[in-house]
Amino acid sequence: MTFTVLTAEFQHESNTFSRYRTDLPQFAADALHYGDDAIAARGNANTELAGFLDVARPAGWNVIHAITAHAVPGGQVTKAAYDHIAGVILKTAHDNRDRLDGVLLSLHGSMVPDFCEDGEGLLLRLLRAELGDEIPIAVTLDLHAMVSAEMVERAQILVSYKTYPHVDMRVTGAHAARILDRAMKGEIAPRTIRAHVPMLDEANSGRTDIPETLALYQRATVAEQAGLEAVSVNAAFTGADVFCVGPTVLATYDSRDPAAEAAARAVTEELAAKIWDGRTKKRNVFIEVEEAAAEALAWQGDRPLVISDYADNPGAGSYGDSTALLAGLMQAGVTGAVFTPMIDPEAAAELHRHAEGATVTVTLGGKGDPSFGGGPLTVTGIIRKLSDGAYIGDGPIQGGLSHSFGPTAVIDLGGIEVLVVTEAQQMVDLQQLRAFGIEPTRRRVLALKSMQHFRAAFEPIAGKIIVCDAGALATPRAERRPYIRAPRPLWPLDRDFQS
Repeated sequence: MTFTVLTAEFQHESNTFSRYRTDLPQFAADALHYGDDAIAARGNANTELAGFLDVARPAGWNVIHAITAHAVPGGQVTKAAYDHIAGVILKTAHDNRDRLDGVLLSLHGSMVPDFCEDGEGLLLRLLRAELGDEIPIAVTLDLHAMVSAEMVERAQILVSYKTYPHVDMRVTGAHAARILDRAMKGEIAPRTIRAHVPMLDEANSGRTDIPETLALYQRATVAEQAGLEAVSVNAAFTGADVFCVGPTVLATYDSRDPAAEAAARAVTEELAAKIWDGRTKKRNVFIEVEEAAAEALAWQGDRPLVISDYADNPGAGSYGDSTALLAGLMQAGVTGAVFTPMIDPEAAAELHRHAEGATVTVTLGGKGDPSFGGGPLTVTGIIRKLSDGAYIGDGPIQGGLSHSFGPTAVIDLGGIEVLVVTEAQQMVDLQQLRAFGIEPTRRRVLALKSMQHFRAAFEPIAGKIIVCDAGALATPRAERRPYIRAPRPLWPLDRDFQS
């Protein structure tokens, strides 16, 4: 039998504390493709869509791909953008509902539109209204999903990444597709249960490069090998002030098997308890700007010192224009360094009014919210490179995918090269430097705006990695953000309670 399956990708991680909004042009800047165009652009890369196709093609499915829509993390998604993208998915479902056997969706799990708190839950509710309750829906999620009860109610199958840095997107897509295939064949009747932990996020944000957190995902894999369809550990996202904030553990099982349901309930409760019990065991050591600058000045290693500008991570919805760390490096007299990216469309446009080799005075950064990470910084330097910002990744996360920073410039501030860009991206790939004339292995210091994903590509070339909290919007000091909608008590905002 040939199955007809609707597929779509709609991903955004929404920082509700951001002053900005994410509109349709932001999706177009990163990835907005329709139908066969999306399959051509993403169907052979490390994407969930590629994983869907890895199962669909040999199985002979008829795949109807509605849309691929990705925007880098940022402020809440506008109603106009949400309605357009969700509308394409819903119309495709409506037009094909009489012949659909299943649905496969690549979602994030932490999308917050500006008119509701649970973008994925709403989409699944609307799909159910269109398709009814019987058709199996499988969903892939980011490891940092905030999974609501409605998401679990509306989708039978949910499968999340098991790596951070995220390098298993294709694997996750294939995993979800295999479960859907079994459901469509009638081999299983999948359902998913959920356990929630009253924390902002897992203590180490789901890092799978450290033993404490890796053990959670290894335990999930063991449970899958023992017969459960999928076990997902979602570390959650501290940048969203919503009712469903917090880590969750999900288990997808065959609902016709009472033993499987019991096993699913047991493993979700076990892993949720381990997350709660580990709430004080944070591995990252966050240093101040002055200490990071001093270490950069003294660094004599034969490979670069990598400084994570943790709090200004664009991948967590920060503005990416914090100046505190750059100012500290300059004041300390650090040379042989790269600071990247400085997301400042105004400064990038100003630099593009000049020629490569020109000495220019320009005001950088501090435009999103100077109270988080420092105000504008007026600097003078030499323009080393002007570019349209396009690059093709070749690392574990972005390999084979085309991206663009938009109009981009490299300005040399007397030994610190700053990559000034127009479009937001966090640092995850060496081509984000090499494409603009910077060879990262030949620099003493690399200051990267990223929390964790940078490790996939940059850790192999690093002599040492340090993590700096320069006080930007994604600061680990959660008490600096005014949570209003998040349910209380909630760790670490509240400490004297038991889950």
